[in-house]
Amino acid sequence: MTKAIYSSLSDVDTSLVPSARPNVWSLFLVWSRIGLQSFGGGSATILLIRREFIERYKWLTEEEYSLYWSLCQLSPGIILVAMTILIGRKLRGWSGILISLAGLLLPSSIVTCLFSAGFELIQMLSPVQAMLRGLLPATAGLMLTISLQFALPSLKQAWKSGQQVLRLAECMVIISGSVLAVTYWHVEIINVVLGAIVISLGIFYPWQRRLEGLGTRGEA
Repeated sequence: MTKAIYSSLSDVDTSLVPSARPNVWSLFLVWSRIGLQSFGGGSATILLIRREFIERYKWLTEEEYSLYWSLCQLSPGIILVAMTILIGRKLRGWSGILISLAGLLLPSSIVTCLFSAGFELIQMLSPVQAMLRGLLPATAGLMLTISLQFALPSLKQAWKSGQQVLRLAECMVIISGSVLAVTYWHVEIINVVLGAIVISLGIFYPWQRRLEGLGTRGEA
């Protein structure tokens, strides 16, 4: 597994042209803006990271973003912190890691402390209760959007290679299996992640290799 991870990292082009490489101050401002706007928890933060680094500044590609997110699932601890470290290292090396973490955590931590100090005074007010009730479905919508966005690069790649049916089947099996494992069987999250890896490597990867072999023989 470790070799596969390093191989995946080496496949990603980590060289950026100078015009696309942000300076330290720009990187700090972007992460600060993300941290200050990330109302709604991790789902909102992930969407903001995607919007800033892929859509707005084009500092990352869809494939790099999906790869980094997948690698973060394998690491213990807070996924967003791991994602921030990977992106910071990609863009500015070790200094990028420190600047990215500082930009994401410092401003938002200050706002959170101030908000928490005053929340006890307003938490029982009807407008505040209504606001909190509205956050739950909004968060669910954000999580659904994130799931679709992470699935699209994989499906696009499968479509180009003619393996869209296999990749779609893989996604559906793993998604439905993960939902059942967590909600019905109450399986630990780490076991769900490991199970998804086993299914992907043990079942779908051999099928993919077989299809690639058939395609190669057909071209010959």
